[in-house]
Amino acid sequence: MTDRTTLLSTLDTLLQPERFKDYGPNGLQVEGRAEVRTLVSGVTASLALIEAAVAANADAILVHHGLFWRGQDGRVTGWMRQRLGLLLAHNINLFAYHLPLDAHPELGNNAQLGRVLGLQADARFGEQQLGFVGAAPAALATAQALAEHVQAALGRTVTLVPGGTQPLRRIAWCTGGAQGYFEDAIAAGADAFITGEISEPQAHYARECGVAYIACGHHASERYGAPAVAAHVAAQLGLAHTFIDIDNPA
Repeated sequence: MTDRTTLLSTLDTLLQPERFKDYGPNGLQVEGRAEVRTLVSGVTASLALIEAAVAANADAILVHHGLFWRGQDGRVTGWMRQRLGLLLAHNINLFAYHLPLDAHPELGNNAQLGRVLGLQADARFGEQQLGFVGAAPAALATAQALAEHVQAALGRTVTLVPGGTQPLRRIAWCTGGAQGYFEDAIAAGADAFITGEISEPQAHYARECGVAYIACGHHASERYGAPAVAAHVAAQLGLAHTFIDIDNPA
């Protein structure tokens, strides 16, 4: 058992949110009970996750995508009322870390996606150094082989724009909606880039620059950071921890 303040301090010390310019508040987003025994982790603070956390008797939830974002409508109506109302009714703390959870060098989304895919980063790139890049394993020397490997590892269909025909030497990745990092990945020397989403311009960039682009799903690419951080902190503070994965095709 621990308390809410200690859990917040431990997460802040680990993830260092003050280092990042982000799209919403990092840390404690909804205050619940003071004592924390059970921590649930998930990707997004959806109603389904909150309901599952209630069923698991959670005292706190740790997510990557929280409830509050810069520029959103501030009224507590509709889906926001449902989610917030359930948290408050059951006195559950909600902790959310966005870019800090992407960036952590061992436990973050990018580090953990690299672990799952068997990729080892030796450099970082892009705005706030969120992107990871490293040498391509010998078995993943073609864009098709890499796409099939990512698809098998993550258990979902990927979108591949092959780019050029040269063997892959350097692979870059950045989880979630990081299609805007593609040009930075190219500048960093990547022969292939893996992220969650693809927008219209990236297909043209891939073909014109000869760099493969793989979109593997926003949710699928970000399933690993929150449970890794939560498990680490739970072990440190003596908490029970459960990761609850709410399926999302996006």
